Amino acid sequence: MSKTRRIISVIALLAAGGLAAPPGAIGQDATKIHRIGFINVGPAAPNASNVEAFRTGLRELGYVEGRNIVIDFRWGDQKVEALPVLVNELLNLKPEVILSSGGLPTILAVKAATNTLPVVFITGDPVAEGIVPSLARPGGNLTGFAVLAEELELKRLELLKQVLPKATRIAVVWNPAQRFADRTLKDFTATARRMGMATQVWEARDARELDEALTAISAAQVDALAVLPDPVLGFERARIVEFATKNRLPGVYFWREFVQIGGLMSYGTSLTAIYRRAATYVDKILKGAKPGDLPIEQPTTFELVINLKTAKALGLTIADSLLTRADEVIR
Repeated sequence: MSKTRRIISVIALLAAGGLAAPPGAIGQDATKIHRIGFINVGPAAPNASNVEAFRTGLRELGYVEGRNIVIDFRWGDQKVEALPVLVNELLNLKPEVILSSGGLPTILAVKAATNTLPVVFITGDPVAEGIVPSLARPGGNLTGFAVLAEELELKRLELLKQVLPKATRIAVVWNPAQRFADRTLKDFTATARRMGMATQVWEARDARELDEALTAISAAQVDALAVLPDPVLGFERARIVEFATKNRLPGVYFWREFVQIGGLMSYGTSLTAIYRRAATYVDKILKGAKPGDLPIEQPTTFELVINLKTAKALGLTIADSLLTRADEVIR
């Protein structure tokens, strides 16, 4: 057989599958399956929209669960003491990167367990909380997203005053366990005072203290309810909104999720947008970027959400000028 005929015969056999190709050769699917750990101090159900946003972000970047990526979830159900065990469970699964969400307790548990595995976090103010020394260059194995901005409390009060111009007494619920909470409360009460509104403050570190706070507020003579930013209070939003509805108490909140279930209005960063954006940082790390070189992203756009059905039920009239400024109006 001539050399030319031998070459043609080999090509024909390869095309017909008659010769076994070596690893990595023709027809071989060399796609790597990446492993991501996902941990949150809260329960799964209230975070469903955030998880879906993260998954959407990954899909947009070409990741398909079960094909080239696996996500291992761990939920703390608001039990901070369970976090070290959950973190170790994730580490034993050998992920390439961990997404730490749910605020300060989660990232502290992750940070205590590893200083080498890349971590992308979502928290309030990572510098004030002592998680990283710098927003521009966090260093080490950490990077992520901040969800708080100083001007937000002022804006929430301005919006509340627009809707309730005669309000003079505000019930404030806050969680003093958060490291940035003292500063936030101080700014909020000082701003309220300048606007001619007095504040009555209740602490709520957990579900039990929240029950006590809501019971006390129901007996107090207040015109409105303000809930200061905190993951624990965010996870309890269904109970808080139910209380506000039952007591006909207009409320201003920090997440749109409060308003979607019946709260009056919210102004703040979009959690779903942040979780979707977090997928891009996970992608960068999977492709070789060092987390410590990725700057902490701060919120730059904020959303106003108004529940017009709730306003009507409370007998409130929302000015058209405010409705046109809203990013979403629930009718």
